[in-house]
Amino acid sequence: MALLPLSASFRGDIAVLLVLVDDQDTAEVVGRKIAVHVAGRRAPAGSGPVRVRHEGRILPAGQRVGEAGLSPLDYVEAFFDER
Repeated sequence: MALLPLSASFRGDIAVLLVLVDDQDTAEVVGRKIAVHVAGRRAPAGSGPVRVRHEGRILPAGQRVGEAGLSPLDYVEAFFDER
């Protein structure tokens, strides 16, 4: 288990955040760690699960970010999956 700092934003927000996650966190957990700072504050809260996009691909909710190839300070975008 190692800390992994990510550059992150939440769809609809204007700010880019520095978020510390664990490399063993799943993409779903990372999405929630980003959403807690934004959803219902600067961007609307949603009812669907939080998803994470990295380099144009949406990470599977159960995939650990350390296994997804994310590196320190990589940029990710979180968003509510309202399908």
